[in-house]
Amino acid sequence: MAATRVVSDISRGRVARDEDGLVTPIRLDDLPAIDTDVLVVGAGPTGLMAGLVLHRRGVAAVVVDRKAGPTRESRALVVHARSMEIYDQLGLAETVLERAYLATRLQVGASPRGPGPNVTLLQTGGTRFPGVQVFEQSRNEELLSDTLRDGGADVRWKHRLVDLSDRTAEPDGRVEALLENDDSALLRVRARWCIGADGASSTVRRQLNLPFEGNTDDATFWVADVHDVRGVPDSALNLRVGRSTFAVIFPLGPGGHTRLIALAPRDEISQDEALAAADADFGLTHGAVDWFSTYRVHHRVAAKFRVGSVFLAGDAAHVHSPVGGQGMNTGLQDAHNLATLLADVAQGRRDPAALDRYELERRPVALTLVNVTDRAFGVIGRRSVVPALIRRVVAFLGATAIPLLVKTRLGARVGGYLGQYRIRYHFGEARPSDPAVGLRLPPVGDNQQALRTMTWQLHGYGAGALRRPDLPDWIEGPCDFGRDPRGRLRSDCVYLVRPDQFVAASIPLRGNNIDEEALRAAIRAHRLPVG
Repeated sequence: MAATRVVSDISRGRVARDEDGLVTPIRLDDLPAIDTDVLVVGAGPTGLMAGLVLHRRGVAAVVVDRKAGPTRESRALVVHARSMEIYDQLGLAETVLERAYLATRLQVGASPRGPGPNVTLLQTGGTRFPGVQVFEQSRNEELLSDTLRDGGADVRWKHRLVDLSDRTAEPDGRVEALLENDDSALLRVRARWCIGADGASSTVRRQLNLPFEGNTDDATFWVADVHDVRGVPDSALNLRVGRSTFAVIFPLGPGGHTRLIALAPRDEISQDEALAAADADFGLTHGAVDWFSTYRVHHRVAAKFRVGSVFLAGDAAHVHSPVGGQGMNTGLQDAHNLATLLADVAQGRRDPAALDRYELERRPVALTLVNVTDRAFGVIGRRSVVPALIRRVVAFLGATAIPLLVKTRLGARVGGYLGQYRIRYHFGEARPSDPAVGLRLPPVGDNQQALRTMTWQLHGYGAGALRRPDLPDWIEGPCDFGRDPRGRLRSDCVYLVRPDQFVAASIPLRGNNIDEEALRAAIRAHRLPVG
């Protein structure tokens, strides 16, 4: 924004009046201004997570949202294992476990003892947090915002983004935002970077003029949070296929407290009609309804996740079906990835060119998720005869085959994909020589507790005491955590681990010495400015 720019919208009160009533446009330079490192637009789970990670890393951030406070609606429901690992790094996992309702199984069909794998068994050994924690979006937002408030972070509710301009290509330029509060008072924020985490209708994305590529399904779905539901299993995510429709059922708590998501038999449908149809088709009965809504499923990904010094994360960057319970978790992980990267650059631990890694790593995750859900709904998310037949066949095959997964290596991989801790980032090698590279570090010994410092680290697994190379003190280690009993981490190398818990490189050992040439190559590849 040029220094001479003025704001003169009389209808919105954006003018100054003198004592004679004469109107004078407001110059932006005359408005109160805040200078910060990062402006986060949107205080849903994604924006609040970004703000908290930045705050914990000592990076100044301002989080703003037009809402009055954390959402009161349940909305997104589940927290998967990978997101629990992030909460653990922030010291919040125990709070989530205390307040959440654990779903241990996936079940196909109606029988309370029907087929379906035990998710905790699929994930045991792969993560410290097996199973699916039912912890609604409202509770995630409350936990994150309370933690930010208690830490003295700057979160501003009732502030709407009016305008955004990226001047960082200019000498001493900044990202400049114009905000308006509920009283129509204007505020400027000048930041080094901006994160747009303001949802599917993102103002930040529109300001960037970025296409939101994808499609919207024709079929209508409905969602309801209901009490005293009878005919559903406890502690299980349940897929039900009826004569003409299907539903995914999430347990919200004991006593039949349930989230129902179902394909509507027609586009226009009331709450009573929808629930009556579900009761009849799936053999259910229900009590009081807390919330009901209808929607169409969108499958969309922003054309870019970064434009200059402005980034998109969460629903602002990608939206898809809520049936798999992946959306909020993907947003939390976007925020964690991006905030740790921005903190490294802000603190001189990575070259600014490393910021390209965010889109290179997170956009493929979003594309994969959107493409899978889009294709699946293209087959089963219709009300005609053929999709109904396909749903019944898929349900039969799933009921037959899924229980067998628990005893196979494939089952562990499926558990990792469901828990989102098998996401792999590619650092240039099409197939790394060490399969651990690009994955999040698996739990061995107390290595997860070591990662709470949110620093770059060198880890050994059975190599014993190693001589420390000449490195900056912000790269911790090498520390040895003992041999990996599952063989995922080798004892003849040392691992370079990022602050976001992902394995950046595998460095060979020469006796008890680290191969310093290979270490320097890895450091250069990840743009760590250490010489």
